[in-house]
This record gives sequence, C-alpha cells and structure tokens, in this order.
Amino acid sequence: MKEYEQYLKYSGTTTLSSMSKADLINLVERGESSFLEFKQKVASPEKLAREIAAFANTEGGIILVGVGDRGELIGLETYLEEEFWLKKAADEECIPPVDITLELFQMGQKDILIVRVPESAEKPVQVKAGKSNKLRKVFVRVEDASVEASDEYIQVLKQGGTPHGVTFEYGEKEQILFRYLKEYSVITVSDFSNVAYINSYRATKILVNLVSAGVLDLFEKDGKAHYTFSVKST
Repeated sequence: MKEYEQYLKYSGTTTLSSMSKADLINLVERGESSFLEFKQKVASPEKLAREIAAFANTEGGIILVGVGDRGELIGLETYLEEEFWLKKAADEECIPPVDITLELFQMGQKDILIVRVPESAEKPVQVKAGKSNKLRKVFVRVEDASVEASDEYIQVLKQGGTPHGVTFEYGEKEQILFRYLKEYSVITVSDFSNVAYINSYRATKILVNLVSAGVLDLFEKDGKAHYTFSVKST
C-alpha cells in the first residue's frame, strides 16, 4: 500500500470530544496510572503499540496525547499526524488489532487527542518486535507503566482469567499453597516449587489455573510474577 493510501485509510476517524475542560483537568490531575497515560507527542507507531497493547491486555485505559509527563496541557499544533500513527499502531503493530477510538479536545489554537483503548476480548494482544512478524512481545499495564509480561502472566491471559472451563480439585499441593499464603500473603513460582517439592512447570500450572478460576490474583513486580489470594474470593 502506497503512503498516501495509508494516510487516507487512517485519517478522518477522529470525533470531537464531549468532555468539558473541567473534566479534562480533573482527569489529568489524577496523574498517570494503570488506566491513564500521558504523551506529549507521538514518537513512533512501534512505541505506541506497546502502550495500546498493555491497556488492551489489562482493563483498558486512556492515552492523552498533547499532555506532558507532569500533566502540562501542552497541546498539538495539528492532530492529523498523530491520528495517522495511532491508528497504524493499533491496526498494524498490534496482533490482533485493537479497536481504539480517537476524540479531539480543542484547546484554543492547539488540540489534545483523547485515545480510548478498550480491554481486548481476545488476549493476549501481541506487539511486533523488530521487522519479523514472527517475533512478538506481550505488554501489560502495571501501575503507571507498560511492562513486558512474564510467561506466567501470558498463560493467564490466554486462559482468559475467568473460571469458565477451569475445573480441578484441591489436593495436597493446593493446601500447602493456601497455608503459605495465609502466613506470608504473597508467593512466587519458585517459592511454591520449593515448599511443595514440585518442579516449576507443575507449580506454574497450578498457580495459573487458580488465577483463571478467580481464587488467586497475579501481579508483576521486578519482572517476576507474584500471586496472592484474590480480593473477590475473600
């Protein structure tokens, strides 16, 4: 596809935002978080795809383009280039594509782009890594950052994180796990493998199944998956 044909494909998809200035300021004052990201401008579709995929793999979120890292309302001279790169990132760099919506908030002579990223129904959303389509990475949102997901987190995303289709009985190893969590609150695959005298593969499988069943919650810290009792199950 020629460059001008790509531009026509991705342009004209932005609508005027119904958000008031007070609402926008209130949103910005909350600061970056697990559901909100600031971008002063669009750097490249590859980097944008990481943010989009991370929100899609978590619970969705909003990217404000034209806002500085500290919440300064800088604005964009024109939103057309950003519109093009954002749609290209969502449609071509994310696998499967993410159906983002773009809203324009007009601020005098400058604009703020409000990018709404829905939670994906088909997880994990992967991002192309390099020129080869075979190399892909998975990102998730952790607090105010988009981080690469661990293998365990990816397994949970593949299973959907829901109890549907996940059936098992609590055995000796699960009881060891529950006693450990009652005492220490948090466990890793390595911890579980050691206390239950099982290999890391079996430990991962048990933990991932319990997350998918809603018994445990999974969070990433320092590049490693950690497990706790689910708030919903307590």
